[in-house]
Amino acid sequence: MTPEEMDQVRPRLEAFAAQMLGGLARSDQRAKGELYLRGLLLDGKRKSMQPMADRLGVDHQQLQQFVTSSTWDHVEVRKRVARWADEFIEPEAYVIDDSGFPKDGSDSPGVARMYSGTLGKVGNCQVGVSVHAVTDRASAAIDWQLFIPKSWDDTTTADADTVAEIKRRRARCKIPDQVRHREKWRLALDMLDRVLADERDGGWGLPARMVVTDAGYGDTTEFRLGLQDRGLPYVVAVKGTTSAYPVDAAPAAPSYIGRGRPPVPRYRDDPDGLAGLAVAAGRRALRRVTWRHGSRKNARNPTAAMRSRFLALRVRPANRDIPRNPDGSLPECWLIAEWPPGTPEPTDYWLSNLPADTPLRELVRLAKIRWRIEHDYRELKDGLGLDHFEGRSYIGWHRHVTLTALAQAFCTQLRYDPKAPAPA
Repeated sequence: MTPEEMDQVRPRLEAFAAQMLGGLARSDQRAKGELYLRGLLLDGKRKSMQPMADRLGVDHQQLQQFVTSSTWDHVEVRKRVARWADEFIEPEAYVIDDSGFPKDGSDSPGVARMYSGTLGKVGNCQVGVSVHAVTDRASAAIDWQLFIPKSWDDTTTADADTVAEIKRRRARCKIPDQVRHREKWRLALDMLDRVLADERDGGWGLPARMVVTDAGYGDTTEFRLGLQDRGLPYVVAVKGTTSAYPVDAAPAAPSYIGRGRPPVPRYRDDPDGLAGLAVAAGRRALRRVTWRHGSRKNARNPTAAMRSRFLALRVRPANRDIPRNPDGSLPECWLIAEWPPGTPEPTDYWLSNLPADTPLRELVRLAKIRWRIEHDYRELKDGLGLDHFEGRSYIGWHRHVTLTALAQAFCTQLRYDPKAPAPA
């Protein structure tokens, strides 16, 4: 926003900040929180503290003290954002994703050489896992967790010198002792537990909804089982090499000769990959599906229809960790595959535990709803400075991303209700 645009929406921003930051105990904290939001929203290439302070005409120490050392609960602010999103956006799904934050040095909490989708390669970065409440119309990032690699967890090594070095880095970044290395998919389940748990149990009390992820999570059997155990429906991307049996495959037990324990039923053949099952179904199983309408209209596509060819099969994913049914069979679920014209086989695959009578268009629409996350990260990073934080504290990172998500929520409110006056 330009300073002139900020002047126009300032009353609405102050009212929104008062609503979202109302749980902060002190008035000066609430004022500095609104100041930080203005810094994130104002035009400017960098949204780190010094450039923001210069644009705001204040001492950057005010912003730094608020984010790194003031006593306020960023989780409470996220809970308020999540409840606002639940009412304003009326989300259909929770989408889980992660994003890399490239770093030059080694002092930022959790920084290590690891794969970053932002970089498109292995590089020096932090990785943040996020949960978004989404519809095709709008979305909001409601929870975050910084991924802690093993190189930042002194309990993962027995080497005394390495332990001492890790403890030194953790102390410098003020990483709480209970925060340890956990796989990203486990962090995602932790956040879902917090979002969905009853308030009396310390949760946020949001309703259970569809969960959608990319293959980085969907390919992990334990993650899918975790969603299933929580009673959550899902549509998750997976690789075509994921093993599965066709739905009509049945386990069989060898003949019992009357000695020892009777043999248990098991599958006699090896499973196939999802790609093989889709190719075996053939192009005759394909149906053209339009899942939404975009904004890029042209003469050949005047409605900007987003369409492609898909098939859906009932399959039985195969993995030794998947519990069997009483008859020894594996549970069945949906395989959705996208097979664009001109390709020798499908290009994308999803698994879903939605009911067997779910229409194909609904399966495809939910699988494709992840596009909102690409929009979120583009707006959060390019416009609001999500990855511009230069602080060295663990809590500072979480507070910055929380305030950035709050700024995005305000933008969403403006976008869908641009002429609404500020509340009295």
